[in-house]
Amino acid sequence: MTQPKEKNMEYEIYNPKGKPTEQLPVIYGFNNGGSPGFFEGCLISEDGVFLGGHICSCEGFMYGDLGILKGRRSDRHETFRAHYPDGYKMDFVSYEDAETHNGLREAIAKATGEGV
Repeated sequence: MTQPKEKNMEYEIYNPKGKPTEQLPVIYGFNNGGSPGFFEGCLISEDGVFLGGHICSCEGFMYGDLGILKGRRSDRHETFRAHYPDGYKMDFVSYEDAETHNGLREAIAKATGEGV
C-alpha cells in the first residue's frame, strides 16, 4: 500500500465488522494524468467499479480531494460504504506508479473486461 508523502497523514479505513485489515477490499485513488493545474484524480474499487473523480491542480491535493485521507470527504465515503458495506480500505497510486501497480491494473482490467 502506498503511504502518504506527508507525515501524520493516515489513509481512511472503514471496518464495521472488525475484520483483519488485509482482508478488506481496496478502493484505489489514482492520478490518471493531465497537465499542470488540470490533473484527473480517479477512484476505482478493487472489483472494477468507478466510484468518482476530481480535477486537481496537483497530485498532492488528490489525497484529500478523493477521500483517501482519514476524516476527509465524508460525502464520498457514503458512496464507498454503499459499494462495500462490510468495509474497505483506501490506497493511492501516483501517476508514476499507475502503469506498474498490480492492484490498480487488475481493477482497471475488471472494469474494461480486458486481461492484465
